[in-house]
Amino acid sequence: MLDAILVMSGLALFLGGVLGYASIRFHVQGNALVEKIDAILPQTQCAQCGFPGCRPYAEAIAEGRADINQCPPGGDANIHKLADLLGVEFKPLNASHGEPKPKSVAFIDESTCIGCTLCLQACPVDAICGAPKQMHTIIAQECTGCELCIAPCPVDCIFMIPVQENISNWKWKQPAYLKGTA
Repeated sequence: MLDAILVMSGLALFLGGVLGYASIRFHVQGNALVEKIDAILPQTQCAQCGFPGCRPYAEAIAEGRADINQCPPGGDANIHKLADLLGVEFKPLNASHGEPKPKSVAFIDESTCIGCTLCLQACPVDAICGAPKQMHTIIAQECTGCELCIAPCPVDCIFMIPVQENISNWKWKQPAYLKGTA
């Protein structure tokens, strides 16, 4: 029995050493610029920029395949931050990707919901709770306001409600004399 424990311990130490070496030897370095760009983006995963989420959009900006002004949820504030980070000139939001809107969360009229689960499948952040043929509801703290759940709903029971400004989500407004400047 003692021999088996010693053999297993030795094998565990050997395999642990091999894994430790492999993690150092084959470590893949991430792109620091992509990380910084991704941190600036609003993480709504709304795909309004033309990419399936914020991370692919950040990668496209870093590679020069996308412009910095394609994110409506981020608005001018994020475009300014991206321009500063990348050392490029500010560009106003590209209207072909949408217009900036106030932050909002989805609301499901539960008396109308038929439980089709199409909104569940469309939500990129799993902010919708429900089961097939049962009413669904939104977890407001998780909802990013991407509006991707609205289009697939066959009974139009999903509405966007603007988030009321309070002490926990209030931000300084940009002065009028700075709007449109770099």
